[in-house]
Amino acid sequence: MAATPGKPATATPRRKAGRHRGEGQWAVGHFTPLNGNEQFKKDDDGLNVRTRIETIYSKRGFDSIDPNDLRGRMRWWGLYTQRRPGIDGGKTAILEPEELDDEYFMLRVRIDGGRLTTEQLRVIGEISQEFARGTADITDRQNVQYHWIRIEDVPEIWERLEAVGLSTTEACGDTPRVILGSPVAGIAEDEIVDGTPAIDEIQRRIVGNKAFSNLPRKFKSAISGSPLLDVAHEINDIAFVGVNHPEHGPGFDLWVGGGLSTNPKIGVRLGAWVPLDDVPDVYEGVISIFRDYGYRRLRTRARLKFLVADWGAEKFRRVLEDEYLGRPLTDGPAPEQPLQRWRDHVGVHRQKDGRFYVGFAPRVGRVDGATLTKIAEVAEAHGSGRVRTTAEQKMIVLDVEESQVESLVSGLESLDLRVTPSPFRRGTMACTGIEFCKLAIVETKARGASLIEELERRIPEFDEPITININGCPNACARIQVADIGLKGQLVLDENGEQVEGFQVHLGGALGLEAGFGRKVRGLKVTAAELPDYVERVLGRFQGEREDGERFAAWVARAGEESLS
Repeated sequence: MAATPGKPATATPRRKAGRHRGEGQWAVGHFTPLNGNEQFKKDDDGLNVRTRIETIYSKRGFDSIDPNDLRGRMRWWGLYTQRRPGIDGGKTAILEPEELDDEYFMLRVRIDGGRLTTEQLRVIGEISQEFARGTADITDRQNVQYHWIRIEDVPEIWERLEAVGLSTTEACGDTPRVILGSPVAGIAEDEIVDGTPAIDEIQRRIVGNKAFSNLPRKFKSAISGSPLLDVAHEINDIAFVGVNHPEHGPGFDLWVGGGLSTNPKIGVRLGAWVPLDDVPDVYEGVISIFRDYGYRRLRTRARLKFLVADWGAEKFRRVLEDEYLGRPLTDGPAPEQPLQRWRDHVGVHRQKDGRFYVGFAPRVGRVDGATLTKIAEVAEAHGSGRVRTTAEQKMIVLDVEESQVESLVSGLESLDLRVTPSPFRRGTMACTGIEFCKLAIVETKARGASLIEELERRIPEFDEPITININGCPNACARIQVADIGLKGQLVLDENGEQVEGFQVHLGGALGLEAGFGRKVRGLKVTAAELPDYVERVLGRFQGEREDGERFAAWVARAGEESLS
């Protein structure tokens, strides 16, 4: 089924590349002209850069790195240059890449399914303290990100990670990124089906395989059999969602073409039920379609969501069945709507084996290496050898005996890791922001943490589920369009006409329950300084105007602009 990169996977006749450039789809013969990204991928596979890092760059230092490796291929191994300190947001889109680059890297540790042993977590924490100035953020894709990494240290970091079964392979780049998975797969009492075997087989077949290491853009995926719909399946390129088929039993509903950034799209159902054993084949078929038919001419149209939007679900399923699987898929039902608003597994919950798992909330995913090693120690002291990261920047300790739960909770709370957090601690998410990200315009992490503290102080009685997602630029890494309150960083004018950090506000987005994008109120922007006042004001109006049981998103949909401003 898999095609050789650069060649179509089917017998579709090739057109001669002439004046018509097409969309850069390999499967219809459009191999030229190439943009800069496609050229460096053609010149050398991104996976090959590891050898140069180990034998040249780590020995000769930052200045020895080829620019196409530095700002391109090194992403295939989880490395991005971070933002040079002291450059304000107004210069983000003005400066050349070499002016924005610091001589340090962000390094992303890939954690498929969010699954970690306490030994692995301890190693992540130790690397953070020794090589990353203590940094170790939990992302909303279940990964851990370091900052301040020197190229000289990368080979040793890889050696230590790989010694405990971890990797940075294809954590970034135009590759199959980390596979999101339910953090309570295999243990939850209400689980429909455990997707772990499929995640393992996809990793074995796809990750690090050069047949799939040159995609048009990144490829995001999710697999969960939880009825809580806990992996944001609606905004992934491919997602498998647990369902019970009336005739065939537990399996997965297949979704494709979701994604956010500046052109957000909710994924579409193909109407196909996929049994657990077939998930890897279907995954391989979809990623192959993306590789062969995906748009490569323009980076802005190179995500799978654009192909799905142009083809529609019916054609996409037909091509998948006819050209890649060689057989029809079984029709199946849609997933049921979750009964709960929260999908993060925070709190104390019984496992199907009678033990308990305990989910807890850091502030906006910000932790540090010392805290991670202490989490490993606390978990082990209470009989657990397994932890999980979630798609909501949270963590979970598994396999806790009932007699140990209270003591474990106390140990976590002593680290400022809340098992019973306020709605604001639980629901606020933030991307990396201007502190390290070269695309960012405003600060996010510290601002999110201070916003939580302000709201807890000002409206401690507020107890409704609420999501507040803070992003440093328009690219939506923190999912601003699908939050109750989404905040897109930009420069705005304050009351004195001065340009300052601020946010465009999106209101009423959601995933799971009536998934959709937030509403933008005309002209509604707030400065960073005004942000606590604004959020307090709009939540107060929600409390005063809502109908019984009405969710924030439903209130926003009917509220007047004066209530939202």
